[in-house]
Amino acid sequence: MTRNLIAGLLGSLLASLATVAAADTVQVAVAANFTAPMKQIAADFEKATGHTAVLSFGATGKFYAQIKSGAPFEVFLAADDETPAKLVQEGGAAAASRFTYATGKLVLWSAKEGVVDAQGEVLKKGNFAHLAIAAPKLAPYGAAAVETMTQLGLLDTLTPKLVQGESIGQTFGFVTSGNAELGFVALSQVFENGKIKSGSAWIVPAKLHAPIRQDAVILTNGQGKPAAAALASYLRSDAAKAVIRSFGYEV
Repeated sequence: MTRNLIAGLLGSLLASLATVAAADTVQVAVAANFTAPMKQIAADFEKATGHTAVLSFGATGKFYAQIKSGAPFEVFLAADDETPAKLVQEGGAAAASRFTYATGKLVLWSAKEGVVDAQGEVLKKGNFAHLAIAAPKLAPYGAAAVETMTQLGLLDTLTPKLVQGESIGQTFGFVTSGNAELGFVALSQVFENGKIKSGSAWIVPAKLHAPIRQDAVILTNGQGKPAAAALASYLRSDAAKAVIRSFGYEV
């Protein structure tokens, strides 16, 4: 074996060891509506960078309370833009790291075919016992649902039928299980390959509620950590944007 070959092999080995040594984990709090795309993005992120994103999913409002109480999250992907802005103002996140990673869409959905019509007229007919929404104080998609019903002049009529999930994930579970015949969920939860994958749905017109701008931010625990910065950068990449769009979000 020649000296040049040995030197080359040693160089490759050292480079590989350096990559392994540089690889790290990043603790990420993710809004429940972004569960499916983030799982895919995290897998792609690990392949591309060597870093591992450890994901926790839940309601934005609940994550805010946990972060304020010292939860060890390093990056926060919220379901709104207000909560990350509030954390920045309170000194809990880096202002320069905040950006909008997706704009969500609200959908009225039933797990059964023929329950929800294409214009959402089912809300006016009211021939159902339970309508699921996410808790408005915890989940921005829940707030958007309340705003939609208010704009339609139906909030007072529908309030007795409402069942609230702590997060949009739990709300989706209510509808999937049949505990609620229909509910307001995130389009990403029922969207695949450019269409609603099952059941029946009405995509709520954007004019009926404030834009659901979803911001990401690097929290105090993640400042100065390469894995946190790498994830924030990867979320802006064309590869990540393609995944985000595939689940019905705007980027």
